[in-house]
Amino acid sequence: MPADTTDMTDTTIDTSVFRDAFASLPTSVAVITTTDSQGTPKGLTSNAVCAVSMDPPLLLICVDKSSRTLPALQQANGFVVNFLSESAEHVSRQFATKRGDKFAGVQHRTSSRAAGSPILFADSVAYLECAAASRIEAGDHWILLGRVLGGEVHDRGALLYHRRSYLKLLPERNAL
Repeated sequence: MPADTTDMTDTTIDTSVFRDAFASLPTSVAVITTTDSQGTPKGLTSNAVCAVSMDPPLLLICVDKSSRTLPALQQANGFVVNFLSESAEHVSRQFATKRGDKFAGVQHRTSSRAAGSPILFADSVAYLECAAASRIEAGDHWILLGRVLGGEVHDRGALLYHRRSYLKLLPERNAL
């Protein structure tokens, strides 16, 4: 017979242990972009991106409820997941701030597939253009599901995040 799980008061993990456990796993670094109702570009840095399905192609992103970009993502019909290249640590830091124009000095073009969302083509190892599919409230975050409509992959190394530090993963080259 399974143990009684109705009393969970003693099972809450220390939040620092929870954070440290996930910080121990290397992740990709992405900038999620969209536009607000006035067409103003919005974006945030995230490492909470996950493939969900191949048929149909779906992915999910997790966004903190305190994010200033969240309202635009919740109202938009689309968004772009820009996986950053090894040379784009400065872009990750720029989009992680809550101040200023996050797009200042960042080359981008408009996605025709993802409701006009910006594509950070010069700073990405890959990008995926998504139509907004659904939203799920989950604790202090929202999970946003996107249907992947298009994208592109570049022959560049990827930027990674591990134990609160950036790492570079260079593409494999053929040995001579």
